[in-house]
Amino acid sequence: MKKILLSAVLAFGMATAAIAEVGETYIEDFDFSFEGPFGKFDQYQLQRGLQVYTEVCSACHGLRHVAFRTLGDEGGPHLDAETVKAYAASNFDIYDAEYDEDRPAIPSDKFPRSGLESAPDLSLMAKARAGFHGPNGLGINQIVKGMGGPEYIASVLTGYTGKEKEQAGVTFYENTAFPGGWIAMSPPLSDELVEFADGHSNDSRHLAQDVAAFLMWTAEPKMMARQRVGLISVGMLMLLGVLLYLSNKKLWRDIKRKT
Repeated sequence: MKKILLSAVLAFGMATAAIAEVGETYIEDFDFSFEGPFGKFDQYQLQRGLQVYTEVCSACHGLRHVAFRTLGDEGGPHLDAETVKAYAASNFDIYDAEYDEDRPAIPSDKFPRSGLESAPDLSLMAKARAGFHGPNGLGINQIVKGMGGPEYIASVLTGYTGKEKEQAGVTFYENTAFPGGWIAMSPPLSDELVEFADGHSNDSRHLAQDVAAFLMWTAEPKMMARQRVGLISVGMLMLLGVLLYLSNKKLWRDIKRKT
């Protein structure tokens, strides 16, 4: 019995230590333009994020739920039709089962899947990860700061400390934002790795913010349209409430005078 209790205590201690280690991760609260009920995607930031994804991330990570044609949608990168067509054809090859060979991508195609089995698809990553939590899992911080998916992505990309370790033949890199503190992905970003045509700052921090914003759009491409519908609906409900109140006052006015 004592051995069983000792084993349970040790197991609990190890689990607590693991939880404490994960709890020490740091997610920075980046200031994104799309945050809040009136937030909007920055078209030019999304275009820069697309460039960062294309030149850096696409070698390993896919966007299998995103069609090239959506790059021209309003509320997104909003590229013109010819630019979308040229972008797809010049950057990606798609396997055509009919001809049993690869061909240049066309706007109706979707981005390829991840090139590595260990590399997760990034289509919905900004919605699949939560950067902010609340005490005891209540999620209070999410009410104030949002889910924090883009912040999580940007924090991971900027959270490398430079320390490395090898375990079971795999090299791990210390990262202050990744759960557990170590990640198998080597630092993907560095200052001036991508050159922007608009001359925007291209240090690693800005690159991380831009690609995180782009991945938020891939996960929520209709966010701005949904917000507009929501605001219109709330406005109509408020107007209806006022009309119902005034109607009620008028219908019951004479009766209330008699009583």
